[in-house]
Amino acid sequence: MISRSVCERVLSAAASTGADYAELFAERSLEHNISMVSDKVDKIQDTTIAGAGIRVFLGLRSVAASTVDTSEEGLIRCALQAASALAQGKAAADIRLRERLYGDAHPVRIVPSSVSNEEKIAVLRKAYRAARSYDKTIKQVTGNLLTVDHNILVANTEGTYAQDRQIRTRLGIQSIAEINGETQTGSCHRGARMGMELYEGPVNPIAIGHYASRQAITMAGAGYCPAGVMPVVIDNGFGGVIFHEACGHSLEASSVAYGTSQFCGKLGQVIANEKVTAIDDGTIPNAWGSVNFDDEGTPSRRNVLIDKGVLKSYMIDKMGGRRMNMAPTGNARRQNYGYVTTSRMTNTFIAEGSDSNDDILASVDYGFYAKDMGGGSVNPATGEFNFAVREGYMIRGGKIAEPVRGASLVGKGSEIIMKIDMVGKYLEMGQGMCGSSSGSIPTNVGQPMIRVSSITVGGR
Repeated sequence: MISRSVCERVLSAAASTGADYAELFAERSLEHNISMVSDKVDKIQDTTIAGAGIRVFLGLRSVAASTVDTSEEGLIRCALQAASALAQGKAAADIRLRERLYGDAHPVRIVPSSVSNEEKIAVLRKAYRAARSYDKTIKQVTGNLLTVDHNILVANTEGTYAQDRQIRTRLGIQSIAEINGETQTGSCHRGARMGMELYEGPVNPIAIGHYASRQAITMAGAGYCPAGVMPVVIDNGFGGVIFHEACGHSLEASSVAYGTSQFCGKLGQVIANEKVTAIDDGTIPNAWGSVNFDDEGTPSRRNVLIDKGVLKSYMIDKMGGRRMNMAPTGNARRQNYGYVTTSRMTNTFIAEGSDSNDDILASVDYGFYAKDMGGGSVNPATGEFNFAVREGYMIRGGKIAEPVRGASLVGKGSEIIMKIDMVGKYLEMGQGMCGSSSGSIPTNVGQPMIRVSSITVGGR
């Protein structure tokens, strides 16, 4: 996007007032979104995002600026604005960049921009009609197909000059069922760092539609969940959002480096049940949250956060690393050039254990089964969270019993991971968008089935 020689001159301008680190992040991205309502295409939206962000460090001080003018003159003007805010001392030595090829662990066979809208609509309509025709109680269905072609360049005064192309697609369906005047919603979203080949095998659009409608019907016919403290079994896949939110954010340098995390200063200490091993891995081929290198140019890697209950690592960006005196871990991410990069998760999950799903359920005489988790909120400083459950059931006598709606899970992250006392064998991932100070980014969450020995279940 921008030549190496131009990047060198821009970085020289950024470091001209004494910065000990300067960085240029440039991007050109195309987002294509098709939405469908009432079996008709409701909207086709193309969004182009293009611009550059420049950042300078001096010790623990940081200044960031951004621009849509990516000409050499525009970039140097932006760099000088950032430099003038720092205004400390003499210019850095001449900057020499070396191009770095990280390779690509995420091959794409069918680039979305090469596929016609008619072909994309056919994929979306297949999922839509599967949901709409599932049962006569389904009253409304909406769907969308998102494709993203995200092209980035990172150059910095450490000598990095690297480019990457990140292509992702995601298909989602939301169904509304009505039973005896009661309406409930079901949803299903599947995505990957892949092109349109995703819907030729790995993801079945019909299965997405069926899942959303089945969930809506199940919940529309359900009674309300009783409230209380009880054992809870959380299923695999998107159930991993509870670790992502309740613990994952507290392991990011954006909290740890500033002393606002529940896990500050606990490296090497037991913070979870010995059954719990938790990993953030940005290298998984074609996974929704994977990157070849992060938005600061640090290679992606597999980070074992918790190993058999012991805290082993945090997720660290460059500024967080300076504050913590620790090396970056490949977790610096941003929504686009207009946001300031910070430490974020990629593909974060609880690793497989040795318990069978049957044994996990059989261990609960009376409790709650969260088959599918919804959204929620968390305070990273305290780890206190509150999550809605999209699909839940009571457990009676070690068996999944009647469905219940209106359930939520309430607790504190540092307490809950100590109470995860059974971990299953079948890891699955779910795809979501994670919002934080550096914007909304694609992240995978995952786990096998787990049992939490006791947790507060909100209901009636």
